[in-house]
Amino acid sequence: MTPEEFERHRRTVQTPSGPVGYADTGGDGPPVLFLHGLATSGYLWRHVVERLDRRCVVPDLPLHGTTPAAPDQDFSLPGLARFVGDFCDALGLDGFHLVANDTGGAIAQAFAARNAHRLATLTLTNCETHDNLPPRALLPTIMLARAGLLARTAPRMLRNLPRARRQVYGSGYQDVRTLPEDVVRAYLEPVFGTRESARTFERFLLSLHARDLLAIEPDLARLHVPTLIVWGTADKFFSLKWAYWLRDTIPGATKVVELEGAKLFFPDERAADLAAALTAHWAARPGAAL
Repeated sequence: MTPEEFERHRRTVQTPSGPVGYADTGGDGPPVLFLHGLATSGYLWRHVVERLDRRCVVPDLPLHGTTPAAPDQDFSLPGLARFVGDFCDALGLDGFHLVANDTGGAIAQAFAARNAHRLATLTLTNCETHDNLPPRALLPTIMLARAGLLARTAPRMLRNLPRARRQVYGSGYQDVRTLPEDVVRAYLEPVFGTRESARTFERFLLSLHARDLLAIEPDLARLHVPTLIVWGTADKFFSLKWAYWLRDTIPGATKVVELEGAKLFFPDERAADLAAALTAHWAARPGAAL
């Protein structure tokens, strides 16, 4: 699915957390809600969506894609979980399948811990887990944000998209050349397009703390929602051990699907593999395939 095709499903809804831009393919049966992570957008899921014969709902997180961030936006994990809850309330979503990647996976854990009754199933792909927030590989960026230097330098990235693609996304793709430059621009403009937005992104980064993941672990240990874990084995941010940590922590998780050689953004690059795993997961759950 091209970005232009994805945009045909574009909508906006008002929520207590502010306006949210999202894509909604429509259709019957339990919807699928997809959450992306930092410096991407709903576009991450476009190739997965086109392979699923289901209603797919794909919001952009605050400051990402077509969703603006309020000056006082709460970027903490609890705040972002409330954002997801407000969005679901606005659309009347319940009994849905939740699928998440990267920091979207941390948000999904925080949401699921408090809203298990709203979920049909949960699928987590490479994401922050336990105390791996921020992941070690992201620490140089965090240090720049703490010093206020990210906002000074990041807007220049948009002047050279091939270079920005390599610098920002190269470690998250097996072959970053598969990521179109127009998608790179769509990812980076909301977060780095101006110094002001880059300062807001610095605040976003610095609002994410391991303590908020650790605080929900007792709830995760009681989470019986059927949970699938699909993990790229070559991810430098989130190693394979975290997939098995999730499996051993969440009672509803019984299986880890390893994607050999896949990296962080495999939902884009290896969408067929993820779509197949999702379809099998849902089909194995009574009532989930309806």
